Amino acid sequence: MTKIIKSGVAMLNVLESWGVDHIYGIPGGSFNSVMEALYDKQDSIKYIQVRHEEVGAIAASVEAKLTGKIGVCFGTAGPGATHLFNGLYDAQMDHAPVLALVGQVSSKAMNYNSFQEMNENPMFADVSVYNRTVMTPESLPFVIDEAIRRAYEHNGVSVVTIPVDFGYVDIPDVDISSAKNYRKAYPMPDINDIKEAVKLIESSERPVLYVGQGARGAKNEIIALSEHFSMPVVLSVLAKGIIPDDTENFMGMAARVSTKPANEALLASDLILFIGSDFPFARFFFPQTAKFIQVDVDSSKLGSRHKTDVAILGDAKEVMIQMVKIGKKRPVSKFLEANRKNRQNWNKWLKSFEDSNDMPLRVEPVFKEINRIAAKDSIFITDVGNVTVNAIRLLDMNGNEQKFTTSGLFATMGYGVPGGIAAKLSYPERQVFTLSGDGGFAMVMQDIITQVRYNLPVINIVFSNNSLGFIDAEQEDTNKIKYGVDLAGADFAKIAEGMGAKGFTVTKREQLRDVFDEAGKSDIPVVIDVKINNERPFPAEKFILDVDLYGKEKVEAFKSRYRIKELPLLKELL
Repeated sequence: MTKIIKSGVAMLNVLESWGVDHIYGIPGGSFNSVMEALYDKQDSIKYIQVRHEEVGAIAASVEAKLTGKIGVCFGTAGPGATHLFNGLYDAQMDHAPVLALVGQVSSKAMNYNSFQEMNENPMFADVSVYNRTVMTPESLPFVIDEAIRRAYEHNGVSVVTIPVDFGYVDIPDVDISSAKNYRKAYPMPDINDIKEAVKLIESSERPVLYVGQGARGAKNEIIALSEHFSMPVVLSVLAKGIIPDDTENFMGMAARVSTKPANEALLASDLILFIGSDFPFARFFFPQTAKFIQVDVDSSKLGSRHKTDVAILGDAKEVMIQMVKIGKKRPVSKFLEANRKNRQNWNKWLKSFEDSNDMPLRVEPVFKEINRIAAKDSIFITDVGNVTVNAIRLLDMNGNEQKFTTSGLFATMGYGVPGGIAAKLSYPERQVFTLSGDGGFAMVMQDIITQVRYNLPVINIVFSNNSLGFIDAEQEDTNKIKYGVDLAGADFAKIAEGMGAKGFTVTKREQLRDVFDEAGKSDIPVVIDVKINNERPFPAEKFILDVDLYGKEKVEAFKSRYRIKELPLLKELL
């Protein structure tokens, strides 16, 4: 006699076979059959009740980025589904495998203009690599299995819409999961492409190595390649922490969320070796005259961001190993020496503010405390805006077990708190920090309740400047009136206490050490609301330090604004 099983339970069995052990969402009438199945499977798949579907979707995306495993979220028909988009687009643009389950009215009520009924497939067409409405109860587990395979294959979003009545139906209990058969492999590079690239590197005078998150796990190879060919290293923001921040040849990040040494190195380069990145601003921040070598496992990315002289399809780590084997080792060049000095000067200038007693506070003393209490395997979830700029400059990451993530190409505000939930669920023994501006935190602060409910002792730091600081700077740069960027203030520590977390409000530097010591020992979620000044971070994408270009008066005004005494240009060091 054939064994039978509820279709909804069979679907969860497929998820479990792929290693899924929790799922984010908010229940509703069109998802109740799956909720019943989750109740039956609660010992193996934990339901995480978030307070906004956007938070669940962002958490699923962060989970996928941090672990490499698929993140799963759901939303009900209508508003539950539409609330998922921010997190799903974050996953799509940063190439993270995510599965979104979407509720639908009963199959018998579909196409009758029923309550909350929407034609959901077209809505999700752009964000997804796989997008299906289940047509029969029997096909539900098969469609889920296919959706997970596609999400992994394309590092993207799969969406499955489920009519609510299907999950209740008895179907044959057949094992259709393909999880045990799934394999991930990367193409091996063509040795002739590598030889051609090495020739260009050896003939260049000012080569720069630009590395993205596609080279994650290749710390030793990145450093070895840099030293072998005497190349400064620049990372994408998403690759923060891929090598230690104190690596001698590491210049920082490029473009606007960036550092001065990195932007100067790229602008002075005559060759850029571009590995494992989809940096969207390459055409604007990389010199068009520089030779360009690109390495990627996705052939559709080759040549998409910059005119490419040599394209190499292949695994980043293997390409770097082969380049070192084939190419002649170069002595340390004057170009690299000048870049190292530029980096030293920059870091010295940044650290000069660590003990500042400015009121309101500067950000540097706050990051000094974060670095002081951070564990060797801490996880940092950074929201977007000025907090991202400050984090990539001031977080001292060890390049080993520590992890960093932010919303890259989509750059959605409200990334921090959901990311903290995902990080602590995925790595319960690790210390987790979320770093948010007051704008981003206010969008999702209700889900501090979620951190409290599931006993997730995350350290949430809010940098409160009563402004959308990043947009404030954009309006300044376009010479337009600043409008709509000021924010009404709030005591986020008190709000957090009202939700059951520990809250600290910091207004003076002398408070920081004790507060961070308390936060580091806390066994419940913490919110530290630091009242900071609304000063713009040093604009590394356009700094006014060259007297020949801007004149002495403008340069002196710029130095005065950013408190610069000595910060020579790379061209002066050369």
